[in-house]
Amino acid sequence: DAVRGMAILGILLMNIPGFSMAIPSGWDPSVFNEAGTFNFKLWHFVEWFPEGTQRAIFSMLFGAGIILFMKRQEQRLDGVKPLEYFLRRQLWLMVFGIFDAWVLLWWGDILFDYACYGMIMVVFRNLPVKSLLIGAGICFLLMIARENRDFYLEKRTITRGEQVAMLDTTKVKLTDKQKSQLDAMNGFKEKQTHEKKLERNEKTRKKVTGSYEDLYEFRTNAYLDALIHYLYLSIWDVLFFMFLGMAFLKTGILTGEAPVKYYWIMAVAGLGLGLLLSYYRIKPMIDYQFNMYTYTKNVHFETYTISRALRSLGIFGAVMLLFKSGFFNWFFALLRPVGQMAFTNYLTQSLICGIIFYGVGFGYYGSLQRYEVYLVVGAIWVAQIIWSHIWLRF
Repeated sequence: DAVRGMAILGILLMNIPGFSMAIPSGWDPSVFNEAGTFNFKLWHFVEWFPEGTQRAIFSMLFGAGIILFMKRQEQRLDGVKPLEYFLRRQLWLMVFGIFDAWVLLWWGDILFDYACYGMIMVVFRNLPVKSLLIGAGICFLLMIARENRDFYLEKRTITRGEQVAMLDTTKVKLTDKQKSQLDAMNGFKEKQTHEKKLERNEKTRKKVTGSYEDLYEFRTNAYLDALIHYLYLSIWDVLFFMFLGMAFLKTGILTGEAPVKYYWIMAVAGLGLGLLLSYYRIKPMIDYQFNMYTYTKNVHFETYTISRALRSLGIFGAVMLLFKSGFFNWFFALLRPVGQMAFTNYLTQSLICGIIFYGVGFGYYGSLQRYEVYLVVGAIWVAQIIWSHIWLRF
C-alpha cells in the first residue's frame, strides 16, 4: 500500500507538464529558452531520475494485485465466479477510465489501458516464477525492438528525403512518391524550428484555456491519439512490469521477505546503470538543442526502455531497503493510506488539475513557470496525504 501510494504521488510528478504546460514546452525546455535556469535544472533532474519510473512501479503492483484479488475470490467462491468478479472489476475500471478521459478531460489516462492489460495478464497468474520471468524478458525485448523500429522509421524519413533533395530536378522529374518523401522530410525538419514550436505552444494554450468546446475537442482527440499509440505500441512496456510484479510477489521480493542483498543489488545496479544510461540519453537532446530532426538523424539507438527499467528497479530496491531498515516506518505509515485510496487519488488529481489549469476552471494552463508547476504538485501531495488519513480513519 505504501509503495502504491508513492507511485500514485509520483505519477503526478510525471503527468503535471501535460496538465499544466502547453505542448511542446512541457517536455521541451528550449521553447522558452530555459537553459541555464533553475527551471532547466528541474527539467533535467526529473527527466534524468524519476521519469517513467512511478508508472513502472505501479504496473508491477497492478500485476501483483491481479494475483491477490483472484486468490481472495477463489478462497470464497467456486467455479468461474472469481474470474467473473475480476472481469467485472476490469470493466468498471474501463468505465472510470472513460470518465477520466471524456469528462475530466485528462488525455494521459491509464485506467482504460490497465483495464485492457489486466484481462490479458489474469491468464498468466498461475504460472511459476520462472515462466513469469521469461514472459517479462520477452516483453522487454519486444519493447526495445518496438521503440527502435519506430525510431528508425523516422530516420528513414530523413534519409529518403535527403536522397531526393540531392537529385538535380533540372534533369530529373520527381515522381509522386519522391515528392511525398521530400515533403515528409521537410515537414519533420520545419516542425523543429523555434518559431513552429512557439506557434504550436500558443495554439495549444488557446485551446485549453478557451471555450469548453475547444477544450473538449482538443483533449479528447489527444487522448485518442495517445490511446492508440499506447495500446498498440507500448503494450510490451506495461506487460513487462506486470509480469515482474507477479514474479516478485511469488518470490517475496515485493513484500519485503527476500534477503537484503537482493534489494542492494537492485538499488546499486539499477540506479547506477540506469542513471548512467539516462544521462547519455538526455545529453544529445541538449547538445542538439532539442531539435528532434537533428537528434533522430545523429543518434543510432534509443535506450529509454532499458534506462527506465533499470531506474525503476533501482528505485524499488532502494525503497525496500528503507522498509527493511525499520528506520522509516513513519514514512511508510504516511503513504499507506494514499496507496489504499490509489484509485480515488488518481482520479482526483485529474479533477484538481482540471480546475486549476483548464479554461473552464482558473485557466492557469501555460502561464506558470516550471518550478511553480511543481509547487502545485507539492500542494496536491500534501492535500492527498491529509485527506487519505482522515477518510480512512473516520
